[in-house]
Amino acid sequence: MEYIRVTKDNLEAEHICCAISNNNDVQVASKKAWLAERFDEGLVFLKSVERGKCFIEYIPAENAWNPLEAAGWTYIDCLWVSGSFKGHGYADDLLESCVRDSKAQGRKGLCILSSAKKKPFLADPGYLAHKGFSVCDEADNGVQLWCLPFDENAAPPRFKECARHPHIDEPGFVLYYTNQCPFNAKYVPVVEATAKAQGVPFKAIRLESAEAAQNAPTPVTTYALFRDGAYLTNEQMNDKRFLKLLGK
Repeated sequence: MEYIRVTKDNLEAEHICCAISNNNDVQVASKKAWLAERFDEGLVFLKSVERGKCFIEYIPAENAWNPLEAAGWTYIDCLWVSGSFKGHGYADDLLESCVRDSKAQGRKGLCILSSAKKKPFLADPGYLAHKGFSVCDEADNGVQLWCLPFDENAAPPRFKECARHPHIDEPGFVLYYTNQCPFNAKYVPVVEATAKAQGVPFKAIRLESAEAAQNAPTPVTTYALFRDGAYLTNEQMNDKRFLKLLGK
């Protein structure tokens, strides 16, 4: 397999794996706009040259859009290999590239979000354990921070206190999200419209800066849905899934 690093210079010409429609698609446009602003902050997007979901996205943890205390670490936004790409060692290739790059930069190690049991849109804990990662922190909602230290004496990364006990004081449905995930550009408005049609209180809060994301009341910031103050899920909703949640 050949891989290509997406940069400012080739961003417009390359597909971005998780959303592979044309550049006029709102999902592609939102993701590429988000990426374009992150490259100068050290973000790396490495992907298969073939079209499909086979990529890794990582960034110095100081610039991650998550509430972390992880100075000196590399934070993996996403490692996604699916479909026909699974079972060929491509995830290992991508992870090993991240390790090499991070060591060359003098980083302390890697960290990534997961859970005790596999959850949608979080890294597979079985794979992480197989590659030497271990749990270094856990929030009340079961979201875990896993790490792979390069120096056994390095202090492990942790969640910030604001994310350790995910809860808010607002009634109704409240969604925190970012444009890091391209699907939000399409489906957040769909769910907003569905909630309005059902007469259900729904508020969407788009986190528009690393500072805002680093102080969010949830360890997962790409998509975090609350209901009457309690954390519900990081699994993205479409109209049918949201209606099912409402019991419709």
